[in-house]
Amino acid sequence: MAALYDLKDRVAIVTGASRGIGRAIAIGLSACGAKVALSSRKEADLKQLAEEISASGGESLVVPCNMGKQEDVERLARTVEEKWGGADIVVNNAATSPYFGPFVETPLDAWDKTMDVNLRGPFLLSSLAAPGMKERGRGKIINISSNEGIDPSAELGAYSVSKAALIGMTKVLAKDLGPFGIQVNCVAPGLTKTDFARALFEDEKLYRYYVGKTALKRHGVPEEIAATVVFFASDESNFITGQTYAVDGGETMA
Repeated sequence: MAALYDLKDRVAIVTGASRGIGRAIAIGLSACGAKVALSSRKEADLKQLAEEISASGGESLVVPCNMGKQEDVERLARTVEEKWGGADIVVNNAATSPYFGPFVETPLDAWDKTMDVNLRGPFLLSSLAAPGMKERGRGKIINISSNEGIDPSAELGAYSVSKAALIGMTKVLAKDLGPFGIQVNCVAPGLTKTDFARALFEDEKLYRYYVGKTALKRHGVPEEIAATVVFFASDESNFITGQTYAVDGGETMA
């Protein structure tokens, strides 16, 4: 990717960066020259990733943050502003899915947590990053949704609703920020080999069901999602905004 996309002198924030898709995204952005603010709840995992990036010649900043807490999100944006002058690239990747079961039986606390982390947090971080992007006349906001936000599953109701709303927010932000030279796009992964999706991999029946729905008949890996995110973060995507790109092996087809 480094040979294709030049992100030198760009500053990126990646939420949920400690593992899985977020980790792969952070490594991909760094490999292309971006300075990367690494954010998640687990500081120890972030420090390990920061050491790996440093060993590869990259520059990163560890900022622990719970995307469901306003004060944490504000501190994340403020820290990046003070250290590097603000973010050119924001990747809203952090997500949660605390409940699996019938939608109408979703506990309210699980609903609230899902919406706080998956939707409210990305809205707040994007809003805090936008003024600096406007001032510079450029910016990239990439929201990590899910193909569950395109074609929801019955047992993942709250998660699916939050991811569908994130797709809607992507379109609104794109229209709002487009006149300032800012592109906002969305990546919707399918079943990907991560700890987040461990339950689906451990249940053979569910795994076969989801893989069986794909045209490629396989699951994805985090690096395949990261490659699309790096494209959207680069200048090569400057005439693309408000779009949702499914990286799901052909499970959902528009």
